[in-house]
Amino acid sequence: MPQTPHIERHFTGSATVRDIVIGMSDGLTVPFALAAGLSGAVDNTSIIVTAGLAEIAAGSIAMGLGGYLAARSDAEHYHTERAREETEVREKATVEAQEVADVFRAYGLTSAEIKPVVEAFRKRPEVWVDFMMRFELGLEKPEPRRALASALTIAAAYIGGGFIPLGPYMAMNTTTALAASVGITLLALAIFGYVKGHFTGASPVRSSVQTVLIGGVAATAAFLIARAIS
Repeated sequence: MPQTPHIERHFTGSATVRDIVIGMSDGLTVPFALAAGLSGAVDNTSIIVTAGLAEIAAGSIAMGLGGYLAARSDAEHYHTERAREETEVREKATVEAQEVADVFRAYGLTSAEIKPVVEAFRKRPEVWVDFMMRFELGLEKPEPRRALASALTIAAAYIGGGFIPLGPYMAMNTTTALAASVGITLLALAIFGYVKGHFTGASPVRSSVQTVLIGGVAATAAFLIARAIS
């Protein structure tokens, strides 16, 4: 009897996709809120564009640097913990063997089933350390160039996202530019949220609505505050 093939659907987005999401989400939202806020206080597109460009430059550098430091910190943490595990496997093999047994016992395996696995690990120290890093500490080996790639990807995504709400102010007067910026940016947020939901495994429609609401609320708050103060 023919069977329908089993297809598993899991999140397969790479670290690069996650970096793009981080950079683009802030790049769309922060400059959008800034431009909208300034529109409520000044009627000068030159000032808004200048401030927007300055924010995009500062924001992309800050976000990129944050991504770089986070990736470097993860890498340093991984190598420190791996060195500790290698030492423990050499000097405290009995204790480490018990920790391996505890991991498998949590999955319901018996001592008789665990024993040959532990003995196999004793003969393969590197594999043993790999196992402990992943299943005891929950750490994955980082890519060698991950920090720089993360910084550049986040910064580029931030810049790309930032020019979307700022673009209309470069070609229109303040009132017209504000309306155009709102429409274009909300559409971009909706598309971005939908794509983000698709890659992360969340409901694309719900992700799209949430992203639009966050960006819209931030921009509205900035506009009303600036208008009230001015």
